[in-house]
Amino acid sequence: MEELRMTFRGHLDDLRWTLVRVGGVLFALAVLCFCLMPWLFDRFVLAPASPDFPLYRWLSETGVPASVFPDFGNGSHAVEIVNTDVSSQLLTHISASFWFALVLLFPYLIFEAWRFVRPALVGDEQRSVRLAFIGGTGLFFVGCAVGYLFVFPFMFRFLTEYQLSSSIVNQISLNSYMRSFLLLVFVMGVALELPLLTWSLSRAGLATRTFFRRYRRQAAVVLLLLTVLVTPSGDPFVLLAVFLPLYLLYELGIRFARE
Repeated sequence: MEELRMTFRGHLDDLRWTLVRVGGVLFALAVLCFCLMPWLFDRFVLAPASPDFPLYRWLSETGVPASVFPDFGNGSHAVEIVNTDVSSQLLTHISASFWFALVLLFPYLIFEAWRFVRPALVGDEQRSVRLAFIGGTGLFFVGCAVGYLFVFPFMFRFLTEYQLSSSIVNQISLNSYMRSFLLLVFVMGVALELPLLTWSLSRAGLATRTFFRRYRRQAAVVLLLLTVLVTPSGDPFVLLAVFLPLYLLYELGIRFARE
């Protein structure tokens, strides 16, 4: 019992120092991102509001009909981002620095998680978990890239060009822009972890492909509720843009699960 208690205390100490290291690295990255944020904002965050964004140029070259989708060939398209709150720019500067730091932290976070659980694994378990961690890191960044390069700019361009009346001028607030930007980019990064999660659960013997198929409807309801929770604006287009990729990735995860 005494040996078990000491082992438990040792794990707590390891976990404590792991959290300290992760917190220190996160703080350092947040400070770095805070210093670089004006450049990142102009070159990266606000890029989808410009007609020169790569997705818009590519779609304009493919000849997508403007009657179905936005007129991506309109080179004069530009969206004005306005601020209506005294403190919004400062708070956005701080919050965006934190989120960018969190993305940069992800590989190190995975490394610390792997180092923490590795002593409890042996043989094939170490190999499987290591591959899962490496694959999870790659899928997270792929998801963020898909959200930034395709999902968010397409939705943003569609909604900003939609007109109920030509007398109405769209002026997008900074808070609205950042809420949609962060949501779609980072949720897509997390969403691509779903196939890996289902594969890991089935490999560990906690669930099977039959299990995921049987509870498909319940999973759709849970994913919809999660979508509503992470989209406080209640915008149906944003809800749909978040829910559909999540559910499609759940269906893809079923393919990777074991029987």
